[in-house]
Amino acid sequence: MARRIDVTGAGGVRLAAWEFGDPPKTDPPKTDPPRTDPPRTDPTNGATGEPAPGVLLLHGLMGRASHWASTARWLSERHRAVALDQRGHGQSAKPPQGSFTREAYVEDAEAALQQLGLTPAVLVGHAMGALTAWQLAAKRPDLVRGLIICDMRASALGGASQREWEEWFRAWPAPFATLADVRKWFGEDDPWVERPNPSRGEFYAEVMHESADGWRPVFDPAQMLRSRETWVHDAHWEELAQVRCPALVVRGLDGELGRAEAQEMVRVLPLGEYAEVADAGHLVHYDQPEGWRAAIEPFVDAVLTA
Repeated sequence: MARRIDVTGAGGVRLAAWEFGDPPKTDPPKTDPPRTDPPRTDPTNGATGEPAPGVLLLHGLMGRASHWASTARWLSERHRAVALDQRGHGQSAKPPQGSFTREAYVEDAEAALQQLGLTPAVLVGHAMGALTAWQLAAKRPDLVRGLIICDMRASALGGASQREWEEWFRAWPAPFATLADVRKWFGEDDPWVERPNPSRGEFYAEVMHESADGWRPVFDPAQMLRSRETWVHDAHWEELAQVRCPALVVRGLDGELGRAEAQEMVRVLPLGEYAEVADAGHLVHYDQPEGWRAAIEPFVDAVLTA
C-alpha cells in the first residue's frame, strides 16, 4: 500500500509524500505472544510512538515518488521509508510562476524531513534528487545521518547539454496514443537511446497520464528545463566536500556518471564509499533492482542502526 502525506514546501508549495508500506505502528500490546522470528526494526520510536528516523527518497528530474515504490517497500521492512514528489513532479503542485531553483528544491526536502519526523535521516537521491540530497546534507548536517548518491555528476554539464535536452523534448511524439506507444518510444525508438532498454520504457510510462487527446507527461517540460538550468552550468564539488555524514556513491556501469569521476567524488567526500551495479545504466534502480538493493541495503542498515 502507499499512504499519501501532504507536506508544505518552500513558498507554501504543496508537496505530496508517499509512505510505501504499513502505516507506522506503536508498541504491540503486552498481551502479544513473545516473538520467535528475527527482530525487525520498528519504524516508530518505541517509547513515544512517534515516527522514528528513517529514509527520504528523492527522484530525479522528470521522476516521481512511485519510481521508488520497490525500493521503499523493502526498506520499510526494517526502516521507515518515504518518497517525495518534488515540486513540479508527480502529484505535487506545479505553480506556473513557481520557483524551480536549487534553493527551492533543497528547502522542500528540508521541510519534508522535518514535517515527516524522519530526522536525522538517510537521504537516497537519484540524479537531480542526489544533488538536492547532498546540498541539503551540506546545509543541514543535523538533519542527515547518511547519504546515497545515485548516478549524479558533480562536474558542470554545460550549455551544450541543456540545448540537447531542449532538442530531446521537442522530439517527443506527444501525445502518445497508448501507454504501449510510450514504452516503445522511450525503450526502443528514442534516437537518444543507444540500444533497446525496456526498463527505460517502463520508467517513462510511470510519468504519463491520460488526457483528452492521448498520454502526456504529468510534468511541464518547460518547468523541467527551468529546473535543470539552475544546476547544469555549475560544478558542485565544494558542496560535496561539506558533507560530513557517511555517503555512498553508486553508479551503473553504463550510466552517466563515469568511474573516474565517481571515485573522485568518493575521495572528496570526507566519509565517502563507492559501489557500482553491473548491467545497469542511468536508471540503476529500474535496470537492476536486485543489484541496486545489494549495493545500498548494507549501507542503510549500518547507518540507521549505528
